[in-house]
Amino acid sequence: MKQHLNTLYVTLEGAYLRKDGAAVEIRHEGETKLRVPLHNLEGIVTFGWDTTVSASLMAGCHEHGVSVTFLTPHGKFISSSYGGISGNILLRREQYRRCDNEGASLPIAQNMIAAKLHNTRTILQRAARDHGTKSPERAHALTRAADFLATRISAAMRTTNLACEQRPNHRF
Repeated sequence: MKQHLNTLYVTLEGAYLRKDGAAVEIRHEGETKLRVPLHNLEGIVTFGWDTTVSASLMAGCHEHGVSVTFLTPHGKFISSSYGGISGNILLRREQYRRCDNEGASLPIAQNMIAAKLHNTRTILQRAARDHGTKSPERAHALTRAADFLATRISAAMRTTNLACEQRPNHRF
């Protein structure tokens, strides 16, 4: 059974993260603010220029496969560190082989594009229902866009190659 783990977001400027036993301890101005068991985490994301992570915590994160990501106060990526990579090398090799083989990758691409279009269509249909009484003309435009996506879903499933076709923009 797959265990879904958590991400710890640290937004406190000047925070110091360290390993305390089997836990992550967040300290600020000499005071402990939070302790989280390391085995409960999948990742740690820090926001700010002043956040510090101890070397012992970085080593502990590596051992437990916990990623550590550093972002600016506004969320721009600075750097990240990942624990040991797990996975099946045979599976990864087969994925690369299929990527290089258009006959094998075409059905995968068709399903992915069709699923994305289907999800977008569902969102448009929900928005049309929500706006139906408030703005009938907006609901009608949303419904037309959803209907157009239905035709594109079937077209995606009928495509015979991976080449991207350039088509003129469709106005709804």
